[in-house]
Amino acid sequence: MTTATDHISTIRTALADLRTAAAGRNRQPEEQLNACLLKLADLTEANIDSLLAANALDLARMEPDNPKYDRLLLNKDRLLAIAVDLRRVAELPSPLNVVHEASTLNNGLQLRRVSVPIGVVGIVFESRPNVTFDVFALNLKAGNASALKGSRDARDSNLAIKALIDQALEVTGLPAACYLAPAERAALKPIMEADGLVDVIIPRGSQGLIDFVRANATVPVIETGAGICHTYIDADANLDWAKAIITNAKSRRVSVCNALDCLLVHRNHLGELHDLLYDLGEQHNCVVFADPGAYAVSVGLYPGELLEATEESFGTEFLSMKMSVKVVDDISEAIAHVERYGSRHSETIVSNTDGGQFELGAEIGISTQKLHARGPMGLAALTSYKWLVEGQGQVRS
Repeated sequence: MTTATDHISTIRTALADLRTAAAGRNRQPEEQLNACLLKLADLTEANIDSLLAANALDLARMEPDNPKYDRLLLNKDRLLAIAVDLRRVAELPSPLNVVHEASTLNNGLQLRRVSVPIGVVGIVFESRPNVTFDVFALNLKAGNASALKGSRDARDSNLAIKALIDQALEVTGLPAACYLAPAERAALKPIMEADGLVDVIIPRGSQGLIDFVRANATVPVIETGAGICHTYIDADANLDWAKAIITNAKSRRVSVCNALDCLLVHRNHLGELHDLLYDLGEQHNCVVFADPGAYAVSVGLYPGELLEATEESFGTEFLSMKMSVKVVDDISEAIAHVERYGSRHSETIVSNTDGGQFELGAEIGISTQKLHARGPMGLAALTSYKWLVEGQGQVRS
């Protein structure tokens, strides 16, 4: 009979092996890492049917109206896009051995601060099997080993993906620098407490999961916040831009962490509010929870379901075709609302300004902290650094 102690011992043994693999991985040339990612992309395309069959087993255990359903869903287009992303990561320049600082001391010692792998990176995530591909690829490129703890929701998908990862590592002669922990919740504790075996844990999922990991882990944690995201339409906003942004931000994919949850509208645009929201109601049947000002001007005009907002309508990550609307007097009130209800994930101001899109190739999450990493975490955020000191026999005087 297998006991809880046996279970923990098995996981710790696997993590110890992973740490050994991470040290071996550190000595592999970049070309070999890229070859592994390219092989994994090929395997993904060649095994679409088996991946979808495994994903179907997971989907069968979840109700289609569950907000996590779309996160769990794989289809042919998504798998082909994952293969494209794997090849894109392979093409990115290595984040390792980058010299960030260099100087020479008065005694002739030469100092360089150089980027190096973190080591073993633990990823705890819910539902989204694409994360298994993403974090493995980024960690491999950054010289790290991956300790993955997925949820029971995505058990069969993750096992199928992990089998392809193992095959790609073996074919390209790389150490087995990826471990997938059992899907049961009991497997989380020994990973969170794996001091000396896991260097950092990154939780990805609901606020409840993130809070649990932060409160219980003895291993350092990089927090990636849940997405309670706002868009503010300023007084001088281009309303054509605003309408397109609102519609896209809410409807493009409702289950992602940067989907729109709350629309803040300057009072000057109350008369145009029903037009700004019209496409969401007409084309997507979006449920809108409107504060008194927004409700008064939209009732009878909004083509979708319009409800009066309550306190619970704000500060909610809907993960579905629902959103809240609040009317504000100025940007200061908008910012105050975001400070109170937001998760510091992704916010938008539509005003007489312009901007651009991040081009990081891929990301492991959105860090809402200020230490080590902040914002989208690409390859550079998955490295640490060390000081290299070179001299000619100098000693302290």
